[in-house]
This record gives sequence, structure tokens and C-alpha cells, in this order.
Amino acid sequence: MQKQSDIIIVGGGLNGPALALALAQTGFSVTVIDALSEKIRRNAAFDGRSYALALTSQRLLDGIGIWQDIAEHAEPMLEIKVTDGRAGEGPSPFFMHFDHAEIEEGPMGYMVEDRHLRRAFLDAMAATPGITHLSGKTVVAQSVGPASASVTLDSGKIITGSLLIGSDGRASGTAERAGIKRTGWGYGQTALVCAVAHEKPHNGIAHQFFMPPGPLAILPLTGNRCSIVWSETDAEAQRINALDDAGYLDVLRPRFGDFLGDISLAGKRFTYPLNLTIANRFVAPRLALIGDAAHGVHPIAGQGLNAGLRDVAALAETLTLAARRGEDIGSPLVLERYEQWRRFDTATLAAATDAFNRLFSNDNALLRAGRDIGMGIVNAIPSLRRGFIREAAGLTGDVPRLMQGKAI
Repeated sequence: MQKQSDIIIVGGGLNGPALALALAQTGFSVTVIDALSEKIRRNAAFDGRSYALALTSQRLLDGIGIWQDIAEHAEPMLEIKVTDGRAGEGPSPFFMHFDHAEIEEGPMGYMVEDRHLRRAFLDAMAATPGITHLSGKTVVAQSVGPASASVTLDSGKIITGSLLIGSDGRASGTAERAGIKRTGWGYGQTALVCAVAHEKPHNGIAHQFFMPPGPLAILPLTGNRCSIVWSETDAEAQRINALDDAGYLDVLRPRFGDFLGDISLAGKRFTYPLNLTIANRFVAPRLALIGDAAHGVHPIAGQGLNAGLRDVAALAETLTLAARRGEDIGSPLVLERYEQWRRFDTATLAAATDAFNRLFSNDNALLRAGRDIGMGIVNAIPSLRRGFIREAAGLTGDVPRLMQGKAI
């Protein structure tokens, strides 16, 4: 059967387009299939959704040509303050304070709104030869053969390529149709997400405040605004979300504090349940998974999108080098290299976020004392602080070339 593209990517959110751009720049032809229409993605208003992009993720976006379109909308994260306490009582005297000035590379990362990222990806895909973008199309079936992979769209059209990529989220139909099972569990927590405007400048400082029900992240956006990711028990989150805006803010204010002055909602608010879900395999015959289709972790460290972009950079490098050697990019040996590269890093991230959430999301006096002392020790030792800063910036581990600011 004739191949329309070298690579088929199912999923048009963020990781899928990023991979398409990275691959197209090294000579692959790519088809991106997105269940949502381009009009919906392009015309989205500000809804509070934002992402903490590690420094290495910013380098990748620069390398694939979209950073120039979003740089003016990005807020550098210059400091991170991590504290422990209870709502209305203020933070514990023990804390961790990370300052980007302790490393040479620059800001630890940037906060960027979802709407700016999506528009930049759409514009870049439209301007890049070799990318076919099919929006508003759903995959209803897929199959693989000795030399090709095919998907069938809801229109009945069949798309064929050498390799199929699943970038279609935690409930990945691509993984399910390939028979890939998942391991994971729920946390009994729900994230409340919104953006707030405030009176005083945030100075590029991100805050992570651990409370017994779950963490509260206050992340700097451009202007006097912050993105809020606030975890509560499922029942309490449902109760809070049912309140009107005034009631919602009344609950948030004692948790947020008054260090930025009075706050008001900026944009919509929404919720999502928190869980851990890891695909038991990241690859199958002529198929690979990236992003949430491969791994969904607790947002406690804001690493979900960064982990997905690491998949993008690692898979693009693996496939490009294999093609230059004359290898079949869909062969088991090539795909196993990608899985081996990403599996350990993903398992480590999942274990760390799970452990941190369990350690901090409780009101046990002994655990509270132990974690507060631990934070104080980390904060007092410069080498430990720099290690955490480099981890937050994505500079540790086997960093793919695109995330080092290098071409493949």
C-alpha cells in the first residue's frame, strides 16, 4: 500500500505538533491527526491553563522554531519557594528557596499560557513543508504490517506510513488499540485550576505551598497575574468548584495569603482528577507513545509537559539517527532504543511525584517535622540547592540534543 507519510501522529495537542516539527526539520514527511478542529484550538480565549516550561523545554521550542512566536508571552521563573503549612496559618519557618542566579544557564524555566503555545504550533505546522495537518478527524481503527502502519479515519479514509505515534492523552486510543495496558491509581485528589490577577508584582517567583489536602502552586504569568493549580480532596474540590466566583475566592484567599495584595479571578476556572497512569510499554510493532499517552503523573512538580517534550526530543533524535544509518525507523531495534532512553527517566519521575505527594499531602505530625527539617537541610547546603535547581531546569540525566540547544 502506498504511504502518504513517513510518520503518522495521532493527537494534535502540544507534544504531537512538537514532534511533527522536529521530524519535518530533519526530512521526514509527517501527518498529524487532531480530533479537535483547528478553529477551536486557534480561537481559544484565555482560560487559566498555563504550563511551566523547563529551560530545556524552552531550548527545544527554540530549536523547532516556535519560541520566537511565544517569547513575548512567556514569564521567566527566576526563583522557586517551597513551603509547608496549613491554610490561614502561614508557612512553616523551614523552606526551600531556589534562585536561578545559582546556575549559569539562565532562568529555570518559563510560564506560558496554553492558548499562545497552541497558536504558535498551528502557525508553524502550516508553514512547514512536509507536515499534513488533518483537524477535526478521529481515528477509528489502526493496523500494522511488516513494513507499514495504517489508521482509518471516521470519514473512512485510510492513512498509511512507516510508523504510528500515539500522542492522544492518558486515555490513548492508539495505545488501547495496540493492546498496551496501563498501570496506575487515583490519588483521591482533584486539581482546581484558574488564573488570578493581583495588586503587587510577583517578580518572577513561583511558589509551591504544601497543605494537608494537597499542594497549591502559584506560578507567575506576564503582568500582575499568576496561574493557580490547587489540589483538594475530591469531595472538597467538588464543593469549592460549585461555588460562585466570590465564594471560590473566599476559599482561595486564606490559602493564597496576602503577599501579592488582593486577588481576583482572571479567566475561567476548571478541575481535573489527579492520578498516576503509566503505559506498560512505550512501543509496539511500528508504534511509539509520547506524552500523556505514555505517562501521566501528578502535577506536583509541574513536569507533565516537560516529560512529554523530552519524549519528543528523544524520539526525534532516535528516528533521525536511525534513518541516517539506513535503518527502518519502525523496526523493533530502533523503537527499543527510544523506550530504553525514556523508561528509566519516566519511572523515576513517577516515583518521585508519587512519593512527594504522599509525604506532603497529610497532617501527620512526625512526617511534618521530618519534611520540614529535610527542607531546611536542603536549603542550607548550596550543592543540594543547585542540584534541585538543575533538576527543575531539566538539566540532569541524558538530555537529548534538541534540549541542549543543539541540532540533531
